[in-house]
Formats: sequence, structure tokens, C-alpha cells
Amino acid sequence: MAVRKIIHIDEEKCDGCGDCVPSCAEGAIQIIDGKAKVVSETYCDGLGACLGECPQDAITMIEREAADYDEEAVEKHLKKLGEKPSSPLPIIGAAELSAPKQGGCPGSAMRNFNQPQQAPPVADRSNMASALKHWPIQLMLVPPHAPFLKEADILVCADCVPFTVPDFHSRYLAERALVVGCPKLDDLQHYFEKFKEIIKEAAPKKLTVLKMEVPCCAGIGQAVIQARDEVAPEIPVEVVTIGIQGGSISEKIDNRQVG
Repeated sequence: MAVRKIIHIDEEKCDGCGDCVPSCAEGAIQIIDGKAKVVSETYCDGLGACLGECPQDAITMIEREAADYDEEAVEKHLKKLGEKPSSPLPIIGAAELSAPKQGGCPGSAMRNFNQPQQAPPVADRSNMASALKHWPIQLMLVPPHAPFLKEADILVCADCVPFTVPDFHSRYLAERALVVGCPKLDDLQHYFEKFKEIIKEAAPKKLTVLKMEVPCCAGIGQAVIQARDEVAPEIPVEVVTIGIQGGSISEKIDNRQVG
């Protein structure tokens, strides 16, 4: 037992909708007697991928004495549930972050969208202009002192997002500085440190995160929020979750009031 981050579910607020269940890659949350419950502390990694999924705001992150997260127990638990074990998302703490381990992710399951997907009609696509105003855009390549980041509204975008949002440029990219990355395939420890340096150097006016709905993508939002909390808590962060078939399915603004 140790004091660590773990989710807390307010059963009075919980209406048993179950939106939080698929967001937990470890299967820690189940609906029991009409309420969401943590079935075992050892299954909760403390990352909080479920936090933005509750329409009743019944889930919060707290620090208390709890049993340690147990990866082997999670694998056995998921096998019982009939799911393939997924690699644990990193636990992002104030002192340390761990890089994600390679393995299966629920979001990588193959799917086929049967309904026809058609691009919206455009009179003359040859005249369409890109809203991108700078280069490079990969987070691993963008230096924290890049002039286009200075006091900007920075858009932190998961790699897959633009492919699901037909009007990505006009809806999200216009008038923003862009960095992109994949929290599943890249080093989340490096992301966290890079975001801290960017916030220190650039002093952005806002950070907007676009992530996919799959659990593997949750880390990028958490890395931004925790880097902001450590460096400049007054900067607002907006996290937008995009569905795999396009469209925003949830939005959360984390604007700390300090002073």
C-alpha cells in the first residue's frame, strides 16, 4: 500500500450510463447495481483516461493510500473479461513519467465503416488553401524556442485526428500554431518534458488538445495538462475528444484560477 493517484467515483452523481467503462483499457471500471465502480484498486493505473468521459462529472482523481497498480493482475482480469491485454498507459506523476510499453491497444482493433463516406462538395479543390503557417509540425522536431509558438494559441494534435475531421483546417487549425504526435508510439516522458519547455519558452495564451476517443490517445492530454500545471497553471487548456468516425464527442476546458 502506498499513497498514489487513483480515481474516485461519486455514486450520488453517477447515473450508471457506462460511458466511462470503455475508456478504461485496464477494465478497472464496471457497472454494478446501476453504478460505476472500481472493481479493484490494483486495476487502476491512476492515469485518468476516464475523467473526461463522465457526463455527470462523477469521476475525479484523488491521492490516497491504495494498493499498487498490478500489470499482471490486469492481464488476468482482461483475459477473464474476454479481452486482449493492452499495454498499460503510463502513469504521469509529479516526479516521474514512464514511457509506454509496446503491446496491444483497444484502439488498434480493425474496423470497417460500412456507410459510404463522401467528402463535402467543393467547387474547385485546386484553389483550397492550407491553414498551416509554419514548419516543422512534429512535436519531436519542433524546438521550444520556435518563433511561431511564441504567445500563440497552440494546437496539440494526435496524429490520427486530421484524417477523421474533413474540415480540420477551417475548424481547428486556422490561427493556431500546430504540433502533432502519437502518445502510443512515441515517448510520453519526452512529450511531458517538451511541453514544459515549450510553455516556459513560448508562454502560450492557450493550449488546445485534439485527441482520439481510443484509450491509447489519452496520454497526450494528460501530458499537456500536467506540464501546464507544473509550469504555468494560469494557462487555459481545452481537450477535445474526436470520434473515430469524425466529429467532436466531448470537450473539456481546464482553466485553473490562480492568484
